[in-house]
Amino acid sequence: MPEEGTTLLVVVDTVCPWCWVGKRRLDAALAVLAGEGARLARQWHPFQLNPAMPPGGMPRAEYRARKFGSVERGRALDARLAAEGAKDGLPFDFERIERTPNSLDSHRLIRLAAREGGPALADAVAEAVFAAYFAEGRDIGDPAVLAAIGDAAGLPPGRAAAMLAGDEGAAEVAEDAARAAGLGGVPAVVLGRQVIVSGAEQSEAMAAAIRAALREAA
Repeated sequence: MPEEGTTLLVVVDTVCPWCWVGKRRLDAALAVLAGEGARLARQWHPFQLNPAMPPGGMPRAEYRARKFGSVERGRALDARLAAEGAKDGLPFDFERIERTPNSLDSHRLIRLAAREGGPALADAVAEAVFAAYFAEGRDIGDPAVLAAIGDAAGLPPGRAAAMLAGDEGAAEVAEDAARAAGLGGVPAVVLGRQVIVSGAEQSEAMAAAIRAALREAA
């Protein structure tokens, strides 16, 4: 393992349930690698599954019916995902989600956390955003909801609200998300210019892929 710290680019969309599963599995993989002496940090990179989503989002039932052809098919997929997430201790509660939001502002919040508090705060905010949406059914397109998440996670009081009231970071996040669109899907983990994890692989597979990439880069 290299002596110096290594940053992994973690590409996610906050409205992608598999990205929360992938994050939890990556948490476990990084804990194993840390025990082996690897010094790793995450840099969160935005991806937007629905870049044309209206700023205020839309009713989730309507969105799912359009995407999957029927509400019933959407519910069946939700049930499968909830069962998969439960294996990793994730309490998905899709019935509480009323709206599918535009995820741009949630990505802005994660980037603000990274700038203000480094990788640890960005990790905490990312986790809080996923939990707020998928477990609590909160609208993570609502600036007030995001500001409360930022405050609770440890951002200076009022800093998130001030950022969300303007367009700070919006262009940069949109540009980064557009560049990431070439990946084709999320979650993904990138080291250098190489995608080393694609999809919510099991933690053991993630650890093996990262371990191999670190050896190759050494």
